[in-house]
Amino acid sequence: MERMTVDPWTWSVEMGYSQGQIVSGHARTLYCSGQTAMSGEGKPQHAGDMAAQLALTIDNLESVLGKAGMSLADLVRLNVYTTDVDRLFEHYGVLASRLGAAGVAPTTTMLGVTRLAIPGLMVELEGTAVA
Repeated sequence: MERMTVDPWTWSVEMGYSQGQIVSGHARTLYCSGQTAMSGEGKPQHAGDMAAQLALTIDNLESVLGKAGMSLADLVRLNVYTTDVDRLFEHYGVLASRLGAAGVAPTTTMLGVTRLAIPGLMVELEGTAVA
């Protein structure tokens, strides 16, 4: 697989994401459902704690990727949904540091939404990975 980042500006890379990615010659693509701060038993966790919810949400995304033999390093697209954009930005370093540690800056869109599927959840990550 060949992967080329398309960034006409540097400011987005500094925030941990790319404006575009060209992927060619890839063998497998994984489209991940939105992951949230749910326990392995399907119970919402960390009510009211954005940082903890974000960390568990990333862990859960990483688990799906791992089950497919992939990792955060294989992400080419990440959609972020949150019920509170300002609060998420206060804790955005949690996400940016995990992506940085994986050496990846996927294309990213962040959307503020009224609510997520399960009340009390504040952040959801939906990813596409190519390996």
